[in-house]
Amino acid sequence: MMKTLRVELGENSYPIVVGGAILNRVGELLTSDAKSKKVLIVSDAFVKDQYMHVVHQSLEKYGFDVHTIEVPVGEESKSIAQFSRIQDSLVAHQLDRGSTLIALGGGVIGDLGGFSAAVYMRGISYVQMPTTLQAQVDASVGGKTAINHPKGKNLIGAFHQPKLVLIDVDTLKTLPQRDIRSGLIEVIKMGVIRDEPLFEMVEESLEAILNLEDTVLIEMISSACVNKAEVVAKDEKESGLRMVLNYGHTFGHALEAVTHYNRYRHGEAVSVGMNCAAQLAVNLRMFSETDFQRQRMLLNRAKLPLMFPPDLTPEAICDAMYLDKKTLSGKLRLILPTRIGEVVIRNDVDDQHVLEAISQCF
Repeated sequence: MMKTLRVELGENSYPIVVGGAILNRVGELLTSDAKSKKVLIVSDAFVKDQYMHVVHQSLEKYGFDVHTIEVPVGEESKSIAQFSRIQDSLVAHQLDRGSTLIALGGGVIGDLGGFSAAVYMRGISYVQMPTTLQAQVDASVGGKTAINHPKGKNLIGAFHQPKLVLIDVDTLKTLPQRDIRSGLIEVIKMGVIRDEPLFEMVEESLEAILNLEDTVLIEMISSACVNKAEVVAKDEKESGLRMVLNYGHTFGHALEAVTHYNRYRHGEAVSVGMNCAAQLAVNLRMFSETDFQRQRMLLNRAKLPLMFPPDLTPEAICDAMYLDKKTLSGKLRLILPTRIGEVVIRNDVDDQHVLEAISQCF
């Protein structure tokens, strides 16, 4: 079973292919549009051991000149140092403006590889080959690329759309269950912000999803990607509507920053952030207690965290939120739910209300 979707962005449009056994078809799928046969694959140590040989062989079969670079596993690799290493590799292997960078891995590799492609020679083509659930349903679609600054997540970045997204659900079978659960948060998030039927699908099929049943995975991932593609098509550069995709992320990014990006998976931090944003919405009488508990119950069933760790303080979380790139003129822009399937953007919530909601999530 394979599905092909499309992100409609005029001359920057591109397909998303979702299915099984996709990795060994990359050479075939890439060859028709390739301006140059020179390719650099960026991956991490785990992904390299699991999948690099399959992708490498497929590309060589179709005549590509393949080069590779490996970065350390983890969020710490979204750094100036690793970005510089990739630029050095692009130069050393003489990739030109017609060459392609392939980001083979999770969200870290997609962000780092995409940003590297965005600035090398003012922008070369890149292909997203996400191997984690979080990257498959969210990070690989939409063209956001970035690296981290010590003071904040994704502060250095660019919008640069991929030419192709290849999603192979078979890669999920090598992941620890913690990563599957963490990635699932982006699907739950999409259900809360704009697609109640998708939220219901996760509620009803959670066991099958966590058991990695192909049919439900392809359906769920495709639905999430359709939602993401529709939002991106309407607001490519995040000037308005696209900001709703950040539901839970302002709180979550603050949690990641104050724990130095090494305690939580991204999805785990966003789960805490969604719970806190929903608590704030309840306090502001925007969100019903019933829907709040419905979200909490699903996050809890998925064994995702809901509360901030006790060794932090509400003030530390709040201070870190102001370093998030979604602040505007010193005001927090918060995505708050009004019901399952709908959120609004607020920039008028005072710090006292924000601190109170954070405190309730300790």
